[in-house]
Amino acid sequence: MADQAPRPAREFVVEADGGSRGNPGPAGYGAVVLDPVTGEALVEAAEYLGVVTNNVAEYRGLLAGLRAAAELDPDATVHVRMDSKLVVEQMSGRWKIKHPDMKPLAAEAARVFPPGRVTYEWIPRASNKHADRLANEAMDAGARGEAWSPSDSTAELDAGGADRAAPAGRTAGSRRTGAASAVAPA
Repeated sequence: MADQAPRPAREFVVEADGGSRGNPGPAGYGAVVLDPVTGEALVEAAEYLGVVTNNVAEYRGLLAGLRAAAELDPDATVHVRMDSKLVVEQMSGRWKIKHPDMKPLAAEAARVFPPGRVTYEWIPRASNKHADRLANEAMDAGARGEAWSPSDSTAELDAGGADRAAPAGRTAGSRRTGAASAVAPA
């Protein structure tokens, strides 16, 4: 039996966002795993977090995106794109992590993939519309006392330019786009 050549590692782009309405305030995150060649959304995740700071919400979005990418392929390389300069600079090792609430979140994010397999890029907020829409859908659902529902999300549509109000949500978690099965929330 001939040895099979190792398959090349997959590559993903993770776009993540978090927000709070007040700081701290009612908060949520959104994350999407994209195919870097086609731009296709492979997994979306969003969750209402209750009352936390904006920075905690940003880190929770990063964690959700990294975990979703790891579920797709734990050997992948990942390029993270976020509009949080703080998270990008801290996770890139250029800024110290001083706040005690951020240290365990950053450490947890660093454990999802080994060092060297994740790169970080700051992008303007206008370039992070898909993840931003997911975070806002999660916060809107939380304000109604509901959990975010992937089946009711308009984030993928909005990332392409549409700007509609999100319908009422029913369940929280994440979803693989293009497939009927949902992925369990992190």
